[in-house]
Amino acid sequence: MALVVGALGVPAVAAGVGGAGEGPGDSAAGVVGSGAGDVGGVVRGVGWAVKGTGKDSRFRGLAAVSRSTAWVAGSKGTVLRTVDGGRSWRDVSPPGAVAEGLELRDIEAFDARRAVALSIGEGEASRVLRTDDGGATWSEAFRNPDPRAFYDCLTFFDSRHGLAMSDPVDGKFRILSTGDGGRSWEVLPASGMPDALPGEAGFAASGQCLVSAGSRDVWLATGGGAVSRVLHSGDRGRTWKVAESVIPAGDPARGVFALAFRDRTTGLAVGGDYRAGQDSPRAAAVSSDAGRTWRPAATPPSGYRSGAAWHPYGRGVALAVGPTGTDVTVDGGRTWRALDAGSFDTVDCAGDGGCWAAGEKGRVGRLERPERS
Repeated sequence: MALVVGALGVPAVAAGVGGAGEGPGDSAAGVVGSGAGDVGGVVRGVGWAVKGTGKDSRFRGLAAVSRSTAWVAGSKGTVLRTVDGGRSWRDVSPPGAVAEGLELRDIEAFDARRAVALSIGEGEASRVLRTDDGGATWSEAFRNPDPRAFYDCLTFFDSRHGLAMSDPVDGKFRILSTGDGGRSWEVLPASGMPDALPGEAGFAASGQCLVSAGSRDVWLATGGGAVSRVLHSGDRGRTWKVAESVIPAGDPARGVFALAFRDRTTGLAVGGDYRAGQDSPRAAAVSSDAGRTWRPAATPPSGYRSGAAWHPYGRGVALAVGPTGTDVTVDGGRTWRALDAGSFDTVDCAGDGGCWAAGEKGRVGRLERPERS
């Protein structure tokens, strides 16, 4: 399901945080807001340092490879890559995607050279593109031939095995599978997929409506139906079990927008109502049993959140982002506190602790401690 671009319109720059319009190079690190000093030693004193990209695309696809290397993908067929911590960005957009104005909503990168990107839309607008040379050249690995399908997100278990998901076709979510690093794809049989609810779909908001942990476990987030749900597969997408989430749905604009699993048992769900000015109660939930059951956060994030990521340097530390700011938890998702008021759509953390966020108007940030004078 595509979000209406512009429906999340809020100021893109918070006080004390640089804007994307500054051009290439680093801005000053944004100092975190109220309560920043007592949210835990891992995050104390950190904030988003906004990295000028020189672009005005909306980046909903993000792959954090390390503190130095990250890829972003977004509107107008744009793909950018940095290998120097965001000081400079190389435009590695696929020429065909730019020419057609494709909406690239997800990107998964294995390193600084290999990445797989997903464009969304009905029918042939949904495509998978792959590069092996840092974006110098791209190959089209999949073009959706079914006008009823609309692909939202993709995920990889390792450098070979991955999945992509489509909104329901014939009453069931459709799963696309690769076993060769994204070079070729096949649609998996629908027999192991539970029936979708009327109006149910995924949200192509952050590339996190389909996420994996370990070598075989994968989760799919939904909204738009009478209730929001999380589907789990333990066999790389061949069979699925479904659980209701506690995040409200019942409207095409509400539900679970993003998932993040620290391991095969411990997960976060975030979402709400993406329309500007709408309340988003119970915008976060936690699971400790592989997504079989979900509990609402005792203190939820301060509004709709479209992206989430675990920080690798603390078992209970995670980030959630949205158009009205960033929230942090240090207790595994039970309580959340505002970290920053800048607008981001997606967030991702690498194994070396490098956390990146991306969003509207070419805005990309890296989590940093402000330099002392």
